[in-house]
Amino acid sequence: MTITLYHNPRCSKSRQALALLEENGAEVKVRRYLDEPLSEAELRDLMSRLDADGERLVRTQEAEWQEVADTNLQDQEQVIAAIVRHPRLMERPIADDGKRAVIGRPPEDVLALLHARD
Repeated sequence: MTITLYHNPRCSKSRQALALLEENGAEVKVRRYLDEPLSEAELRDLMSRLDADGERLVRTQEAEWQEVADTNLQDQEQVIAAIVRHPRLMERPIADDGKRAVIGRPPEDVLALLHARD
């Protein structure tokens, strides 16, 4: 089974999550979401597998947040629209096995996808 890692190589937590997955034998497909942003449909699909709400998914400390600060983080559609407009707002890393997705904060959280398969 392949795990897709929504990855920002400039982020130390994202690099750590990638290393952990690889060290544990996972087949990893890296998607650099800043270079290849997710569409509305892809975000909606990802969020359906993610055990997190908008408050965990959105990086409100990013400068781009000021442009969409009126976003209701409890409203999935508003969160999706904000991330589509500004992909940097999406928390990283996110590991997705197609059935379940987890935010790698801390990076070790991505290993839950491997243990779920055992």
